[in-house]
Amino acid sequence: MPYINVGEKNSGSIDLYYEDLGTGNPVVLIHGWPLSGASWEKQVTVLLAAGYRVITYDRRGFGQSGRPVTGYDYDTFSLDLHKLITKLDLRNAALVGFSMGGGEVARYLGRYGSERVSKAVFISSVPPFLLKTADNPEGVDGSVFEGIKKALAADRPAFLSAFLADFYNVNLLGGKLISSQVVQYNWNVAAGASAKGTFDCVSEWGTDFRGDLSRIEVPTLVIHGSADRILPIAATGIRTQKAVKGARLVVIKDGPHGLTWTHAEQVNHELVEFLGQKDLQAYVSGSSGVTSENKGEKNEKQ
Repeated sequence: MPYINVGEKNSGSIDLYYEDLGTGNPVVLIHGWPLSGASWEKQVTVLLAAGYRVITYDRRGFGQSGRPVTGYDYDTFSLDLHKLITKLDLRNAALVGFSMGGGEVARYLGRYGSERVSKAVFISSVPPFLLKTADNPEGVDGSVFEGIKKALAADRPAFLSAFLADFYNVNLLGGKLISSQVVQYNWNVAAGASAKGTFDCVSEWGTDFRGDLSRIEVPTLVIHGSADRILPIAATGIRTQKAVKGARLVVIKDGPHGLTWTHAEQVNHELVEFLGQKDLQAYVSGSSGVTSENKGEKNEKQ
């Protein structure tokens, strides 16, 4: 199995597990908390069929990657991504971040620029700034993050079970767009992650990405569900689209946080269409609107 070394800690190395599949322009898929690169299952096969080279990796502390007790911050996460991109010598790459992974996309572009990157995609993502402050009244009170950490410390497996129920809006979509087996599989992956990493990442959800987003100069797509209970669209997706020059927002009607599974067909359609866009100037000039996606039908909101 392929690994990349991103550092050393005590007597061991910190290695990230990754998969590098297919040929063509590279697409790097960055997973959300508390899952792994395997969560992109429904996107990988479609992107490969569309002729892309697809790279997934497990964030430090998660999946099959190393589990150090430090480094669970976005500066380190973006450095890990930078090392992966450099090792594989990726050029003209598209960075696609889901949920917490959207933070890596923002921080990477903010710190390292777009020399190796051609496009950016934020799916159900955490930017621009989730923490409520004096200059960010739209954010979430810090007590919410502290409550999550307290619940994780008390009973991490039980918290993850409740979290995944809201992740997929199971009470509404269970047995229809998401099976109990998929939820259980996700729980297995989440429960198998580093307890320390799982806990420490929660504080990073309050990272301020506004400066990073203002530096993005590549075509950008934002996909978000209208029924996201984890990262409500009003506090995240809508604001991210406004913060990135020329970005386009696609709203998946009734989509939960985990819409890469429940609404995979719609997400994949938008993703492949965006990645295949040749006339970038036409894309940018037509990106000021919001597309509402419902059962594959799109309506432009003026």
